Amino acid sequence: EIVDNYNLNKSESINYEYFEDFSKLTTLISEKISSNKLIAWFQGKSEFGPRALGNRSLLANPTNPKIKDIINEKIKKRESFRPFAPIILEEYFSDYFHQKFPSPFMTFVFKAKKKAIEEIPGVIHVNCTSRVQTINEKQNPKIYDLLNKFKKLNGVPVLLNTSLNINEPINNDPITAFETYTKSNIDILVMENYVFSKK
Repeated sequence: EIVDNYNLNKSESINYEYFEDFSKLTTLISEKISSNKLIAWFQGKSEFGPRALGNRSLLANPTNPKIKDIINEKIKKRESFRPFAPIILEEYFSDYFHQKFPSPFMTFVFKAKKKAIEEIPGVIHVNCTSRVQTINEKQNPKIYDLLNKFKKLNGVPVLLNTSLNINEPINNDPITAFETYTKSNIDILVMENYVFSKK
């Protein structure tokens, strides 16, 4: 319905594929993130508040030390000193951060451990901290599955997670998200079970 309600003739260079099996979708997207593609992730209901919590997100590879500069140059165009946050599988947060409790709403800043500084430099601020979001399967099974797939490929249970928007409020509706995708350098848009890619 999302596709049918938008005139794709406006964007003839866009391909899309529908996945009946969401697990196959997350396998594909984990591979794309591993190859440093920038992913717009649009799923279910929008989050309440100013944070991207896994339903209206721009996802990227945190192991790439240049990923922050790539996102700022290609998409966000915001101040270089502003950090990007990690989303991490809940069961691993204490391996990477000096953190004693889950933080599902990205509201606390924690000191990064040496493991985090070495393995996920793309989400570590200059003062060696991160505003961490933890996730478990009950909270968000789709992005939890994606994180697990990424971990299987890279040994890292973390993704870079920032809000799906460019100098505007978070993209709450599908049309705004699609327009953000087509007008930007985002590589892939995942909207529910659809994967949009540019030729």
